[in-house]
Amino acid sequence: MKSYRFVTGAVVGVLTSATMMMAAQAAEYPAKSIELIVPYAAGGGTDLVARAYADAVNRHLPQSVGVVNKTGGGGAVGLSEIMAARPDGYKIGMGTVEITTLPNLGVARFTVADFTPIARLNAEPSAITVNASAPWKTIEEFLAYAKENPGKARIGNSGTGAIWHLAAEALASKTGLKFNHVPYDGANPAVTALLGNHIEAVSVSPAEVSSHVAAGTLRILAVMDDQRSKAFPDAPTLKEKGIDVTVATWRGIVVPKKTPENVVNTLRAASKKAVEEQGFRDQLNKMNLSYAYLDGPDYKVAMEKDAEMFKALMKQIGLAK
Repeated sequence: MKSYRFVTGAVVGVLTSATMMMAAQAAEYPAKSIELIVPYAAGGGTDLVARAYADAVNRHLPQSVGVVNKTGGGGAVGLSEIMAARPDGYKIGMGTVEITTLPNLGVARFTVADFTPIARLNAEPSAITVNASAPWKTIEEFLAYAKENPGKARIGNSGTGAIWHLAAEALASKTGLKFNHVPYDGANPAVTALLGNHIEAVSVSPAEVSSHVAAGTLRILAVMDDQRSKAFPDAPTLKEKGIDVTVATWRGIVVPKKTPENVVNTLRAASKKAVEEQGFRDQLNKMNLSYAYLDGPDYKVAMEKDAEMFKALMKQIGLAK
């Protein structure tokens, strides 16, 4: 019995010491460099946003933030690493909309609740885009064609279960129309297919078709956002047309749950200063990406809303596992 009491006391002492050490480390945060995990390959949109953020936030923290790419599983590998990281603020990550979709596909064990949002940096809505030579000049004309020809209108997306596939499915669900959803290995191949008139439309973001729209080879009919795109102000929102569908991909900074409050607040404050820099916004503009900052609490609300919406949608279309 005495031995039992001794071991128990020792364990409590060790745990208390560890807790005190973590509290002390949190109090002086950051005392060393910070790793920013990007769940996608270098050179992609998420990676470029992360690097623009790191450049800006490094001017507002006493220690450097460095980008590390951890790819695989459509984002599941990197996001899982962020979730499982020690909650001390030294391994943070780029949280993307896939936090709300991958769990429904059965390829990830995390949920929105496993992350503490710091700041949303960017968001890109889905847009219905057609070839400039197509007969449809408005979204109403395109939807009328789809109604008259069920399953004939082919909409290219970035892969089954990916965000742009879900965007087109959301449009189909809301309008009661039937489209032929054609998956490609990313947005660029889908756009290439549209340029070749192999499909009738794509549901990718305006940023991913911007150069072709500027060249006059593609036409955006509508965007799935609450407001019109600043880059393409002539394209109406679906909401303007009486279709209540808002679907977007987004990117922002997240940390593991249970990260100490003062660490979270330090990152929130530094992130706010970083995104207010004109240089950060200029970097997004160069990439045709939208500035869409939300502070942590508002970012959390947006993430939870998307999680509920995608769970219901993916169950409805038979993708939920």
